[in-house]
This record gives sequence, structure tokens and C-alpha cells, in this order.
Amino acid sequence: MGIYAVKTTVNQERAVADLIANSLKSVRDHGVKAILAPEEMRGYVLIEADDPNIVEQVIQNIPHARGVVRGRRGSAEMKFDEIAHFLTPKPSVEGIEEGSIVEIISGPFKGERARVKKVDTVKEEIIIELFDAVVPIPITVRGESVRVLSREERKEE
Repeated sequence: MGIYAVKTTVNQERAVADLIANSLKSVRDHGVKAILAPEEMRGYVLIEADDPNIVEQVIQNIPHARGVVRGRRGSAEMKFDEIAHFLTPKPSVEGIEEGSIVEIISGPFKGERARVKKVDTVKEEIIIELFDAVVPIPITVRGESVRVLSREERKEE
């Protein structure tokens, strides 16, 4: 059992993963356990399988799949600790700091700009104040509902 990286055309990772999954539906005991197309790894799809030869056979007729990546020693198998960080979800408030200027991308205030007043990493929420509001009212929104426009420059004193 090993994890193998398949080189693909950039921006076709999801399509390649879907085509591989669809081609395996009709085959019994194919030896492929999982298929992963992490957003951070552009141009690659990860496949967990019993044998690298199985992976080679599976991707043979898949468009945009270029081949199995081999390491320096000729081995195609990757170690789990090399890809473990792709399997842990990142908090939606990562990269959002107090004082940052954000744009709301969903909900009733969509398109509005605001300043971040507080970040709650546990609940993955932020408290913001809208720029165009007559009275500054704190609003709590989910971290995935905003896009950071600029970060506040912190001055060293």
C-alpha cells in the first residue's frame, strides 16, 4: 500500500481525479483506495493504491494525466508525512487579522467593505464594522464569508 503522485495538466487536477474514479467504478478489486486532488498541489493528483503498476494502468487512457512521479531513487511511493498537511483542514479565519480591511462575499451585506474588529479562531468567526454604516454596529460573520482586501500595517514603537 502506498501513495503515488500523478502529474497532470495544471487546472485539470479535479477532472483527472473524477475520470480516474469513473473508470474504476466498473472494475472490481482494482487496488485503488483513495484519490485526492489538493488545491495547494497544482498539477498533481494523489492516489493511494496497492502497487504503482496499478496506478500506471489506471491513468493510461486518462486525458491530462501525464504519468506517475518518481523520486530520486526511482521509487514512486510517497511517505504519509509528506502529504499529511493536505489532509488537515485549515481554519477559515487563517490569514485574517484585527484591523484588516475585508469585503463580504456572501450574505445580506454582500459587496460591502468592513474593518475587522475581532477574530475568533475557535468558532471561525470574525466581528466586523461596516464602512458605509451610519452607526458603527459590530456584525459577526463566518470566516469564509469574507475576502481580505488589505492588512493593517503594524507600527513598531
